[in-house]
Amino acid sequence: MSLMELIIPILASLVFAVVAPVVGCLLAGVDRILSARMQGRVGPPLLQPYYDVRKLMGKERVDVNTVQGAYVVCAFIFACLAGGIFFSGGNLLMCVFIITLSSLFLIMAAWSTRSPYAEVGAARETMQVMSYEPMVLLFAVAFYMATALILPTEGIGSFNVGAAFSLDFPVIAYIWPVFLGLLFILTIKLRKSPFDLSMSHHAHQEIVRGITTEMSGSTLALVEVLHWCENVLFLGWVSIFFVWGAWWSVLIAIVVALAVYFLEILIDNNFARVKWQFMLKSAWAVALVGGGINIAVLAFV
Repeated sequence: MSLMELIIPILASLVFAVVAPVVGCLLAGVDRILSARMQGRVGPPLLQPYYDVRKLMGKERVDVNTVQGAYVVCAFIFACLAGGIFFSGGNLLMCVFIITLSSLFLIMAAWSTRSPYAEVGAARETMQVMSYEPMVLLFAVAFYMATALILPTEGIGSFNVGAAFSLDFPVIAYIWPVFLGLLFILTIKLRKSPFDLSMSHHAHQEIVRGITTEMSGSTLALVEVLHWCENVLFLGWVSIFFVWGAWWSVLIAIVVALAVYFLEILIDNNFARVKWQFMLKSAWAVALVGGGINIAVLAFV
């Protein structure tokens, strides 16, 4: 690996750490406004998520131990690194592994508190990771196989996100079942109903907030910013299905990503939360049908 191949993802991660929270904050504000409208309420202002985080940053942090905050910081760093790798055109599979590592650090932060509520949230978060991870890995593999069919390189594909900009047409043409599968597990990744089991943002579903029960002040604020960054990254995953060699394909990808986000908000406000057993079974079934069959077909194309 050359020095530039190492420097570019690091610089991109720093840019992502600055830009993604801004974009994610605006998306969260739009989410609250649209949710309020769907429920017949006026709703908060667009920048209410920023006001909430700023208020948390000004409060005293009361950690139950000395490692909880460190775990949350590590989760945020790895989320930014995953975003930097993806948006700099880096390896998609590496991006998937790193964002999963970020989730594991958040789980460790909850477990370290030894609080029964936080431990239940951590157990649910672990179950969520087990539910969506097969589909996410199949998404990366399917992207490689689709680029192998489209790129003029004698059947050699690429995990690099930047390879999508060298295609004659988008990978959605070959892996649309994987796209539908990704949309299904995206509800888990974005922490929306009916799969918001570990950290519910609806007061009528949880009195205590699961995995973040024992977090406060700047630690809790960083968890919220982490969630904003994750949302931007996951919508980037959606957009990669619609990008090809034409520059204006980026505009199409952005429009599709925003439409998917609106769909997730609609689902969030119209479906009651399910049990973790249903989440695990349905996510694995979707991975098998949408991902497994799609990849099996591509193997024989």
